[in-house]
Amino acid sequence: MAIDSVVVRQRVEDLDAAVPFYEKLTGSAASRFSFAGATLASVGPFLLFAGPDEAVQRVAGVAATLVVADLDAAVEEAGGGGAEIVMSIQPTPNGRRAVLRHPHGGVFEYVGP
Repeated sequence: MAIDSVVVRQRVEDLDAAVPFYEKLTGSAASRFSFAGATLASVGPFLLFAGPDEAVQRVAGVAATLVVADLDAAVEEAGGGGAEIVMSIQPTPNGRRAVLRHPHGGVFEYVGP
């Protein structure tokens, strides 16, 4: 399994105020969307999110997003190495995802085709 890229998650108080800084920092335009009551913006390698505590807990509970070329193989290999599948592979609007707890406690979202 190879991890192609990592998306860092960052909670911000004011998404509109934070986005311009990250756009300038990364040279990338933000892609905004909503998920489970939170507002989010994907900017380069950052996933910024804001909202009420109860809404952002689903996003904040995951340390980072790991982008892989083969999601099925990555989940199988991580599971074989002792990772616990918190959420099995599911389709999303922009691909497929799974959430795993690594043997040392970290919770990560895996995304890929």
